[in-house]
Amino acid sequence: MSLLLKDRVWSMEAPTAKRGVYPLHGYKIGLYRLPIKLEDPSEIRSVHDGLKKTFEMDMYADRVFATYTWREQSSRDPDAKGYKEADLSVTVEIVTGEVVDIIYQIFPIEKFGDPNWVTDYRKKADHFAKMVIDTILRNTILADKMVSYYVKTEKVSEVAALQKLEDLTPLAKIVLGAKAKAVEAADDAEEEDDSVIEIPDGSKPGPIDIEFKSKIKASTPYDAPEHTIKTWGRKGSGNAIMGVWGEFVSVDYDICVADGGCIEACPVSVYEWFDTPGNPGSAKKPLMSKEPDCIFCLACEGVCPPQAIKIFEQK
Repeated sequence: MSLLLKDRVWSMEAPTAKRGVYPLHGYKIGLYRLPIKLEDPSEIRSVHDGLKKTFEMDMYADRVFATYTWREQSSRDPDAKGYKEADLSVTVEIVTGEVVDIIYQIFPIEKFGDPNWVTDYRKKADHFAKMVIDTILRNTILADKMVSYYVKTEKVSEVAALQKLEDLTPLAKIVLGAKAKAVEAADDAEEEDDSVIEIPDGSKPGPIDIEFKSKIKASTPYDAPEHTIKTWGRKGSGNAIMGVWGEFVSVDYDICVADGGCIEACPVSVYEWFDTPGNPGSAKKPLMSKEPDCIFCLACEGVCPPQAIKIFEQK
């Protein structure tokens, strides 16, 4: 969506715009219209609930609001003379209905007090707003709707539609569990109560148990944009105990410390960051979103400090 917005941002001087009434408070906004419907209250609620651990979320009538806040510092040293800091934010608004409008406002910096020492405020706010939009579009039910739209209107395969969506959302953060989806439990599966799961104190020591597939029970898979990732030992709906993810590119997320070495080492970009709020080891993990592309070079396995990774050759 950030690439789409590059060519389709309208500056509006009027206090309101067509398509309902947008309260612009006299300031300029960016606007993009998606050719999809979002009318089911449960689907609208799923967008709000799916991202509430990633952004500050709010709802009013047919609208969902996502706010991203970042902190600016006048110096890296908080003890430096004249040190200042300010918390700034930008809000993206999703207007639902027969079409979906996504808009954002960049307020004058005076809204946040008097942090005129901040550099490139509007450029940063614009970047973060587009990051929020990309994240919403890649991770929520809107992703399914956009893929269906591309398949139907452009006569392409689902894989090609997914790739198009990914190309259009380069700033997206991958958010675990943001898409509301009914999961059928296996006959012998037992429902876990998050309240009784004992949360570890930090990451567990490595290395990964290479025999985990025979020792640990398979758990609910994770639907990445391009393929479904198998998991073992994942408990509850949160991220306290995540277990091992990946059938061929296997990472024990309870060992992983999220140093990013695997992402940098992989020559074919198998991994990308995704958020894991509530995990005792780290608030983000390297997701093997392109696991089928692995070339078995073992680079990631070799650079992982706690030895949380095991690569199995695909047969």
